[in-house]
Formats: sequence, structure tokens, C-alpha cells
Amino acid sequence: MTSGRPVKRSLTLRGHRTSVSLEDAFWIAFREIAAEKGMAINALAAEIDAGRDMETGLASAIRVYVLRHYRG
Repeated sequence: MTSGRPVKRSLTLRGHRTSVSLEDAFWIAFREIAAEKGMAINALAAEIDAGRDMETGLASAIRVYVLRHYRG
């Protein structure tokens, strides 16, 4: 069973370490999407980071990306 509470994990974006807090369900889905695309999770996170509005947090941008992936 997955937790509904956000879990903080570290990512490396363009050589810089950062941490992102996401619920287990989003981490699982995010990893699945990266695997489908044949990408490392850090590479996908960097792609999302580069395309997000700077007023939007990375965790929120990842959640929206995952939602759009499964809705689309």
C-alpha cells in the first residue's frame, strides 16, 4: 500500500542536487513514465524543470506532467 503523504527524494538536475516531495503514487507513476520513454528519472525531471513556469514549483510541475500523461 502506498502512502498518501509526500515523500522527499533527491534528484540531480543539470549537475545540481535538489529534493522534491511527492506522494508515493506520483513517484511510482513518474518512474513508469521515465521508463516508458527510455529516460533516466533525472533526465525527465530536468526536461520538466526546463519547461515549467518559474512561479510553479517542481513538485507541482511533475504532478501536472504525470496527470497530463495519463489523461492524454
